[in-house]
Amino acid sequence: MDYMKRALALAQEALGTTSPNPAVGAVVVKNGRVIAEGATLPPGQDHAEVVALRKAREEAKDATLYATLEPCCTHGRTPPCTRAIVDLGIKEVHIAALDPNPKVSGRGIAELKEAGIAVHLGEGAEEANELYEAFAKHINVGLPFVTAKFAMSLDGKIATRTGHSQWITGEAARSLVHEWRRTSEAIMVGVNTVLRDNPRLTARGDDGKLMDRQPLRVVVDSQGRTPPDSKLLHELGKTVIATFKAEKSAVARLEASGAEVLKLPQKDGHVDLESLLEELGHRDVVRLLVEGGGTLLGSLFDQGLVDKVLAFVAPVIIGGKEAPSPVEGRGVGLLTEALKLRNVKVDQVGDDLLVKGYPEPRS
Repeated sequence: MDYMKRALALAQEALGTTSPNPAVGAVVVKNGRVIAEGATLPPGQDHAEVVALRKAREEAKDATLYATLEPCCTHGRTPPCTRAIVDLGIKEVHIAALDPNPKVSGRGIAELKEAGIAVHLGEGAEEANELYEAFAKHINVGLPFVTAKFAMSLDGKIATRTGHSQWITGEAARSLVHEWRRTSEAIMVGVNTVLRDNPRLTARGDDGKLMDRQPLRVVVDSQGRTPPDSKLLHELGKTVIATFKAEKSAVARLEASGAEVLKLPQKDGHVDLESLLEELGHRDVVRLLVEGGGTLLGSLFDQGLVDKVLAFVAPVIIGGKEAPSPVEGRGVGLLTEALKLRNVKVDQVGDDLLVKGYPEPRS
């Protein structure tokens, strides 16, 4: 059995429920047998290592611990995990990734080594670093990690010239999007997407049922044009309408429909997206999934605010010069100025292709 792989799976299952803390998985092994495992609980409760060690109890003595992230050595809302590891007699610890929290990074490992525990770092590092990329940004600069997600046809369209867009991708791709929603603290769209598609923006399982935890829904809507009967205002969870010049009557209608109306500064006649991201960061939004439309994504790309791209390409051709594309905004004048992605990976998801990558900083 690949014990670190199991720990990473446990961490992935907890993702989205632990913010602002990182989702960690831990497995305790003794004599070639898993004796306990655990994942980080919601804020204020035990971290993964402590969950697993409490299950192992006295069997933890001389056992080996596999953890996806460096055990914490600071006392926050819970005691440090390193102390529990030392006190229960763990003899060896395998760690996938260093903690990006500057208060911890390297100190947790040093504390374990000082106690005579053998420490191994880097097993499963690639997967772990991707798992904690959002936490790394949030803990260091206080902002959410912004992922731009869109689906387009082979000829770069997100809908037909009449606005019909359901469905460009297949079921497998749509199922994966619901998993991304589950693991995100918030989903964001522009008001035009609400007006055109009337989306629910919920996280659902393969059985179509709502998941217990729903991400915060954020609509960027400068003038408060979101209809009060929009589906996303009447789903489980909370919706925030980010605006800067909505009429009082529009604000009253939206608040009566259950939305929170968030008034922000404006920039170039639109909601100041940097101010919005700062506000979401203050609300412990670590992962922000932006699902469109073209105007909002264009603005985010123009301002260099996107951290990751998840783009589905479906094997269909829509055509039509008036059919919308996924990214609008100002764009560039020369191909040499085009935004390039690094660390690109391409996966097949059903009949669709998923292109993943990270925008290179603009010079």
